[in-house]
Amino acid sequence: MSDRKKTTPLEILESKKRINVCAPMVRYSKLPFRELVRKYNTDIVYTPMILADVFKNSEFARSSDFSTNALDDPVVVQFAANNGADLADAAELVSPYAGGIDINCGCPQKWAYQEKIGAFLMQDPENVRDMIRTVKGRVNIPCSIKIRVHDDLKTTYEFVKRAEAVGVDFLTVHGRTRLQKNTEPVNFEGIKLVKESINVPVIANGSIFSIKDVDEMYEKTGVDGVMSARGLLQNPALFAGHETTPWECIEDYVRLALGYGTNSFIFHHHLMFMFEDIMSNAERKTFNTLSSIPAILDHLEEHWGFDSSKLL
Repeated sequence: MSDRKKTTPLEILESKKRINVCAPMVRYSKLPFRELVRKYNTDIVYTPMILADVFKNSEFARSSDFSTNALDDPVVVQFAANNGADLADAAELVSPYAGGIDINCGCPQKWAYQEKIGAFLMQDPENVRDMIRTVKGRVNIPCSIKIRVHDDLKTTYEFVKRAEAVGVDFLTVHGRTRLQKNTEPVNFEGIKLVKESINVPVIANGSIFSIKDVDEMYEKTGVDGVMSARGLLQNPALFAGHETTPWECIEDYVRLALGYGTNSFIFHHHLMFMFEDIMSNAERKTFNTLSSIPAILDHLEEHWGFDSSKLL
């Protein structure tokens, strides 16, 4: 970790009309990738979701789940928790190094629901209120929540009004319910309702793969910022207006990932995402079988002209 951050996401949200945000993504939104997307017009970045109880109790989890540096600013650390005590304990540990704390109220995975974290919290607004209140009483940086919409938008309205009443500083809303698939349409009306119901900044999430998608989200919802997950994985230069991942972005990622010691699994998967719209089916099939960093670098040199001397 490094010195305290000087910028909070709230300051960014209040200083510009359109804010570009990198979503919290399990395994993928780690330090090298966060540094990469900052090079391409991303204003705020999130860590992957971190389990608050494990993080506060395990030195190994603290060293492996969260790393940062002076360039990683502002960064929002996202925690999953089902009680205020665990959340606040974890938040205190990272608060000297983070710009904000986010409570995950949207993870739809079955295991998370069974642990009463993530999207489970969308049916437990009083617990979310308690967690917001507890965190804000313990750390002096902004606290946000990332939610999904309910089937009944009246419930969503009541949920966000409760959060606002206890001082949530901003929030992100994914325009789908917990049970909806990512291929289903985004509920623009639900996101717009959230934006119009509260007086704190609102970030929208869901099916952002191009600048056209960004523009549509702003036009239909009036939000303060737009967050991308899968779109940025496929094209980290999305917010800079590139339709596909430019070659220099891939070169940047290789240098950053290897410089930070990224393991071969994550390294390979990031490149698989980035090449998805660039390679032919036959090329992807070959590339996806590569199982080591040296093999990947050899392939990039032979087929894409990558200059490994740039890594020295």
